[in-house]
Amino acid sequence: MNVPLPDRLRKLAGPLKRATGPLPLPTRRGLVFDAALALALGIASVQYAVEHWDGRVETVVDGAVEPWLPAGPSEPAPPPPLPPGGPPPAPDWLSGWFLPVALAVLASAPLALRRRYPLAVLWIVTVAVALTPTEAPRTTSYACVIAAYGAAAYSPYRVATLASLPVAVFALSRLADGTLPVVQNEYIPLLILVPIVVAANGLRTWQLRAGESHARMSALERERAEELRRAAEQERARIARELHDVVTHNVSVMVIQAGAARKVMATTPDRAREALLAVEASGRAAMAELRHAMGLLTMEEDTTGTGGAATPDLAPQPGLDQLDALIARVREAGLPVELTVSGTPRPVPSGVGLAAYRVVQEALTNTVKHAAGSTATVTVAYGDDRLRVAVTDTGGTPSASAAAGGGRGLIGLRERLSVYGGTLHTGPRPGGGYRVEATIPLEEMCPLEER
Repeated sequence: MNVPLPDRLRKLAGPLKRATGPLPLPTRRGLVFDAALALALGIASVQYAVEHWDGRVETVVDGAVEPWLPAGPSEPAPPPPLPPGGPPPAPDWLSGWFLPVALAVLASAPLALRRRYPLAVLWIVTVAVALTPTEAPRTTSYACVIAAYGAAAYSPYRVATLASLPVAVFALSRLADGTLPVVQNEYIPLLILVPIVVAANGLRTWQLRAGESHARMSALERERAEELRRAAEQERARIARELHDVVTHNVSVMVIQAGAARKVMATTPDRAREALLAVEASGRAAMAELRHAMGLLTMEEDTTGTGGAATPDLAPQPGLDQLDALIARVREAGLPVELTVSGTPRPVPSGVGLAAYRVVQEALTNTVKHAAGSTATVTVAYGDDRLRVAVTDTGGTPSASAAAGGGRGLIGLRERLSVYGGTLHTGPRPGGGYRVEATIPLEEMCPLEER
């Protein structure tokens, strides 16, 4: 199958046009530096080209043709003898200073854009080097070196750049025998000091940036360590609340049931047996919830692959649907409890359900410990945009385990509810007894759980 020549050329030029990224966007500081570099190199190149142009004028002395060269700057030149027939014709402008000056400007001016268009600048300078006569001063060679560096450093067209560099090297090789510009003695200290100052400034800038980077990394490490510490403290506090809620409730029920069984064991063994069965049920419930809470602590150890930790219990946390079982256990402990549900029951986020469950659990536990002989009422009200849970009791006498509490239960409840934007109000009732009421917003939390 014959492929047209233009298509072949486009296919071959495809890798040359492929860019590894966008064209660089130089800073204002870089543009100013490049413009100053181009201006300085252009002035120096033009000055040297004007002073050392190869303007040969042929003179005829005694029938022989001899070239006349302008004398150097240190020795005055005598005027050439006039040939017979008058002065010679003016030399061609291409053989004078115009061509070296034009090439010097053509090679130096594009360097002002060497960061923005590095490959195009290299091509222009390479053309200027190729057009430079071999007998002309090598002023364009310096511009070619700078342009080649700019293309290698900034051009996103890597294949085209690598293909252009050998062409630039070949163009420079033509000027190997040309006249090398001579640096005058007064400029030698400047040429020595300027690179030293630039290198020292670059080293100082690098040290400052390295110090700033090290300071930022140290600050980030400190912030990360602080965040980890806060996260660990919050996790420990959360687990402490879970353990408090689980252990306090079930152990309080067990203590009351065991005390009741001890009192009636001699007179009514059947009631003592029922009380001991309630103690057993509360103990089993406490062990199940403790396994779940401790599983949160051993989960990280189990993920190491050592096999030494047991698989944590991933059963769902209790919620509002388990209030009946909770109230049944409290009733078996001897506390009459009535449950009232108002509004239209609907699913709530698991975190909200767990918080409401813990409110009821903590309030009933406090009633069992601090108001023995009272009755309690649990109210769950589903509103349009909030869930209200209230636990009230009629008051009673403190039990023997009342002094064992540390007062952290209600504090933990407030912290738990604050996560979901809820509030907790506690205090004595006007007619006697105690009231615990929690309000949790629902409208804002449900969409977050659904996502």
